[in-house]
Amino acid sequence: MTKAELVNELAITTGYDKKSISLIVEGFMEQVKNNVANGENVYLRGFGSFVTKTRAAKVARNISKNTSVQVPAHDIPYFKPADEFCELVRK
Repeated sequence: MTKAELVNELAITTGYDKKSISLIVEGFMEQVKNNVANGENVYLRGFGSFVTKTRAAKVARNISKNTSVQVPAHDIPYFKPADEFCELVRK
C-alpha cells in the first residue's frame, strides 16, 4: 500500500476529504521522523515502536579494491512491531 492508497482508504473510512487526511498523515510521519532523529522513541500501543538503534563500529571490506574500511558507530532508525501486530501477520 502506498501513501496515496492509505490516504484514499482513510478518506473513505472516515468520510473526511483527502486533503485533510493527507495533511494528517504527513504530519504524523514528520513527527515520528523528528522525534526519532532527536533520539526520542515513539510508542504506539498495539502497533509498534519507532526507536533508534546504535550500530557498533566495525571493519568492512571493499571487495573490488581488496581493502578494509573502518565504519564508525552510528545510529539507525528501527521499527519494532507490537506482539498483537506480529500475531495478526502470522495468521
